[in-house]
Amino acid sequence: MSSSGSRTEPRGHAKVLKRRRGHATEKRKARRRSASEQEQYSTTTTLSAPTAGQHELRDLIMSAAQLLNPKAESRRRGEALRVNISAGEGLQDVLSSNLGPTGTLKMLVDGAGGIKLTKDGSVLLKEMQIQNPTAVMIARAATAQDDICGDGTTSVVLMVGELLKQADRYISEGLHPRVLTDGYELAKTEALKFLDDFKLERTVDRELLLSVARTSLSTKINPTLAEQPTPAIVDAVLAIYQPPAIPDLHMIEIMTMQHRSAADTQLIRGLALDHGARHPDMPKDVKNAFILSLNVSLEYEKSEINSGFYYNSAEQREKLVESERRFVDDKLRKIVELKKEVCGTDGKKGFVIVNQKGIDPLSLDVLVKNGIFALRRAKRRNMERLQLICGGTAQNSVDDLSPKDLGWAGHVYEHQLGEEKYTFIEEVKDPKSVTILIKGPNSHTIAQIKDAVRDGLRSVFNMIVDQSVVPGGGAYQVACAARLNSDEFRKEVKGKAKWGVQAFADALLVIPKTLAANSGHDVQDCLAALQDAHASGNVAGLDLTLGEPMDPVQSGVYDSFRVLRNSIASSTGIASNLLLCDEILKARQMGKSGPPGGGGDEGE
Repeated sequence: MSSSGSRTEPRGHAKVLKRRRGHATEKRKARRRSASEQEQYSTTTTLSAPTAGQHELRDLIMSAAQLLNPKAESRRRGEALRVNISAGEGLQDVLSSNLGPTGTLKMLVDGAGGIKLTKDGSVLLKEMQIQNPTAVMIARAATAQDDICGDGTTSVVLMVGELLKQADRYISEGLHPRVLTDGYELAKTEALKFLDDFKLERTVDRELLLSVARTSLSTKINPTLAEQPTPAIVDAVLAIYQPPAIPDLHMIEIMTMQHRSAADTQLIRGLALDHGARHPDMPKDVKNAFILSLNVSLEYEKSEINSGFYYNSAEQREKLVESERRFVDDKLRKIVELKKEVCGTDGKKGFVIVNQKGIDPLSLDVLVKNGIFALRRAKRRNMERLQLICGGTAQNSVDDLSPKDLGWAGHVYEHQLGEEKYTFIEEVKDPKSVTILIKGPNSHTIAQIKDAVRDGLRSVFNMIVDQSVVPGGGAYQVACAARLNSDEFRKEVKGKAKWGVQAFADALLVIPKTLAANSGHDVQDCLAALQDAHASGNVAGLDLTLGEPMDPVQSGVYDSFRVLRNSIASSTGIASNLLLCDEILKARQMGKSGPPGGGGDEGE
């Protein structure tokens, strides 16, 4: 004990006091944090003052969130709504300039320096590195639209952004988000009902399909460039269409070749293979060809089990090699006999082998001597399509070959481009599978055309399945907005939901407004002209060249019924969910030390 009379506490007791002081400090911090959260809650809530029960519920939710993860970030009520609306408007601003035939391109540069030019909304949303969680949610919904319908990605993003923007106006005036979403649901139901009445039921007609495909392609690539692939797309779908069955777009192969210009894109009523013969002396051009599809190895293969062969002399080794070679030669002899049976001595007939497995050089020599054109290691998907194109049956053995197993093609030839070889099988009798060969001077052009062709195929497919089209150029949006604003429908809507219907009608007009803005015309003048034309009883879309109303049916501008239906439903659903979101919890990684819910000093 010291001379001053003070006591010296044991070291363990000092540690207990330190822990108690730490707990008291933590409690004071928690009280300050709770007070600041209550103050922030009271200042951000603009719709109504919270009651005592709401305070208790909020404290319970916050304590539960802190128990799960004390490092979580939480944004509530007005702040969460502001974040969602800002994200929707931001994504809308990015994609709005891409809408329509006069839309602009975006340049995407990846981490490796690769460059991609596109105006396809689906490609942009998949390639862009989006960080905002709300924007990611909208992007996923929009890309799902493309996966289902093949188009309408940009329209969904614009509709979601505009619905949120219109809702922000009314919420700032004190209207509750629930009232707006109720109005959105009523307006969506009426819009879908009006779409069924507004659509034009049509039978499958080539000229109509050309207009549908042209409209779709012109929104992805230059309208002048869209003229060339349009007939190829329509003819490809019609070639595989066997009514009343639904066409299978997987039977259309899309193949690219960096050669010449994009205007040389063509439809091949047959099969195009991205490899050629492996022997320089094989015939490169065969007319009136019988085609044998094989899945047989025409080369020496090791046994399936681990086995070895031993020999005592060179003579034994020669006999072993001869027996192995004889096994392959027997297969070749049966193939040559079949060729002689069907072709005989007629030099105008040819024989082609397409084998999924390998053919060794010695076997290639035998086939060359007998005038047989052979391809080895063909892809499985090409082997399946080969039977649909040329007929015949794929063989896994050469023991029972007969002429009925053979397919036929009028022309089989090899085309060499630089070091690349391509084999084309054309002039078949009844092709149930075709190939669209896309050509272009560079990879950027080819990628743009390929994405556009995929969307064009889906637009033609949608028209065939739906048996209907919708007048384009913003005609439906203007007519539907007029229907929602009509006195007849407004009488059916009761209460405050009228404001939600009004906001939905105003949001629909974002499509014709954006088309006019991207074409360089005055937005208000174009919209007023369209509304006046509709009031006169005409179906009017926007002429992007003149900025005046035009008849979409006479101009051949059509939208897909399926795309519009799904875009309205999905955009309304995602916008309503975002408006009703009153809290955003962003979790952080939990600390490694300490029990769940916090507590405990890391230094102990």
